Amino acid sequence: MSERIILRAGEALVAGGPPNTAAEPEVIIGELDGPVGTALATLTGDQVVGHSRVFALLNTDIMVRPVTLCVSKVSVETSKYTSILMGTVQFAIANGVLDAVRLGYIPKEKANDLGIICSVWLSPGVIEAETVDHKALFEIQRKGMTEAIRKAMTNEPSIDWLLENQDKIVHKYYQMGLDGKI
Repeated sequence: MSERIILRAGEALVAGGPPNTAAEPEVIIGELDGPVGTALATLTGDQVVGHSRVFALLNTDIMVRPVTLCVSKVSVETSKYTSILMGTVQFAIANGVLDAVRLGYIPKEKANDLGIICSVWLSPGVIEAETVDHKALFEIQRKGMTEAIRKAMTNEPSIDWLLENQDKIVHKYYQMGLDGKI
């Protein structure tokens, strides 16, 4: 039997693809009979206009394990955005979860006992874009989800690394502000 997983948190940023395909999932992972399960159930039952919460599905009726709830970081206001978020991105998140189980980041024997809450970012730029590279979007979102889970389950970055590198890192948008670009 694996050790109990009360609550783990992780995030990842995967970019570098075509426009509007970057992924930045943030995940909370934990036992369904603990705080993560309570939060998952509460979020599922407390839907908010513009920020729908949906389970990660491989297709319209095939939910992945561990049960994964996708929550949009961006207000969902158009049918195009909804279709991409609840289609390509939801499918990518589901595959990223299964990849994490296959790679051993999530113990397979705990797949029915754990829950994942994923805060999902999809660029609002997809709304105005004439074309969206769905294959690239899928691969980047999938990779981002797997990486966020890996970091959560391995407690990365470590506190030692953070303390050692704190003064070497400048937030991208802070620097852009200092440079007068935003």
